[in-house]
Amino acid sequence: MTDETERALHALKLPGMANCWTSLHETHQLDKLSLRDGMQLMLQAERDKRECNHIARLIKNAGFRNKATLEELEVDTVRGIPAVKAAELGTCEYIEQGMTIIITGPAGTGKSYFAQALGERACRLNYKTMYFTMNKLADALKLARLEGREVNFFKKLANQDLLIIDDIGMSKIQGDLQNDFEQIIDDRYHDKALILCSQLPVADYYGLFQSELIAEACLDRIVHKSLRFQPAGGFTFPAQMRRRTAKRGGDGIK
Repeated sequence: MTDETERALHALKLPGMANCWTSLHETHQLDKLSLRDGMQLMLQAERDKRECNHIARLIKNAGFRNKATLEELEVDTVRGIPAVKAAELGTCEYIEQGMTIIITGPAGTGKSYFAQALGERACRLNYKTMYFTMNKLADALKLARLEGREVNFFKKLANQDLLIIDDIGMSKIQGDLQNDFEQIIDDRYHDKALILCSQLPVADYYGLFQSELIAEACLDRIVHKSLRFQPAGGFTFPAQMRRRTAKRGGDGIK
């Protein structure tokens, strides 16, 4: 009977309830619980399972380059990110306020890790998030344009609660890309949160654009309602990330 019930729950796509049923059976709790109490436990298990799966999908769809969490990141004022401010960002209130987080500093200071850790926390708090390096975003925009789906792609980006663009300044923003970038920034202005990472200070963003007018329009929106951080390095990273970075022979932790 127990096996049949478990199979039936799985067939009904209720894996949380099925696992709870099995656990109750194995711990000899089925006969000790009332129908109401047993059902409440199983319903809660199903809710928890679905929430866990939903968060896992959000993290997967975000496209993070590294597995990063705020819990694994040591922060203090000396390293450029006060612990109190990091804790505030961890509440994701900046997303509700549609703010821009600007993270700048030399290679190896933890910019990318910090940005992705904030993105991971956003996913865990049920915010839709997407992460791109600037070059990957440029490639995705070119492909969308070639396939005639740029409107849907812009709409997808605009619908994200948080958009993270990393490695700004690795190449010039010119041609169609500067118009696309302006639209992305404009779509998020006032309402949607944005995280930008670069080795360049914000003032040097102007030199990246082919058009001064577009540069001014983008920078005006970027600095409005923005918070700025300059990590000074010294972060503690998971060992597996240090190994991956060493294998690449580069600075994957930016």
